[in-house]
Amino acid sequence: MNSNTLRSLSLALLVSVAAPVAAAPAPVTELGGGSSSSSVERLERMLEARNQMQIDMQRQLEQMAGELDELRGTVERNSYELNQMLERQRDLYREIDTLRTAKPAPAVESKSETPATTEAYSNNQSENAEYESAVNLILKEKNYQGATESFNAFLTKYPQSIYKPNAHYWLGQLYFAKSELALAKQHFDAVSQFAKSSKRADAMLKLGMIADREGDKAGAKTLFQKVVTEYPGSTSASQAEKQLKK
Repeated sequence: MNSNTLRSLSLALLVSVAAPVAAAPAPVTELGGGSSSSSVERLERMLEARNQMQIDMQRQLEQMAGELDELRGTVERNSYELNQMLERQRDLYREIDTLRTAKPAPAVESKSETPATTEAYSNNQSENAEYESAVNLILKEKNYQGATESFNAFLTKYPQSIYKPNAHYWLGQLYFAKSELALAKQHFDAVSQFAKSSKRADAMLKLGMIADREGDKAGAKTLFQKVVTEYPGSTSASQAEKQLKK
């Protein structure tokens, strides 16, 4: 059996197990005699076409895989941002509910080094109205830049306001949402000085998250542990525990 015939038979066997291509397989009768050379060339073209098809399919699959990874990343990012938005919205609803149900009470500041707050209504109706207006810029109008400006103006106008820790807290949240961590830290630090503030636990939690983002792992751990110790059973403590397990 000559080398051309062996080559022809080998190629024929390869084609027989390959996926079908557009061209039909060469009849066995074409493999002998003088047509052997043309049959081999035809089989080689078929194999080249099949290989090219496989290359094209592999390229398409890789492209699709890349697009799926990109979509997955987008979905995960959108899901995270949605959860953050919902969390902020829940906080704001609770804040509005507190404003609507609390009874008027005079502002009280602790004479100790750690200030306190009753977190009730102020006797100053303008102060109440301006604070609630700033909160509504977030909750109702979704005007976060306007809310940032309003809360800063509020703290300037009412430096001893009963709502001072809350105003600092919302500014911390607004800056934190924009990843302006230095400003967020400044306002959350201010909240942490008010021992009786209902926002203190979450402010400390956020300070831990900021420290973690800035690479201060030890500082973050200390803050998370402090939240767990000082506010056991709270939502903030539960979130702090999750951070500690990372």
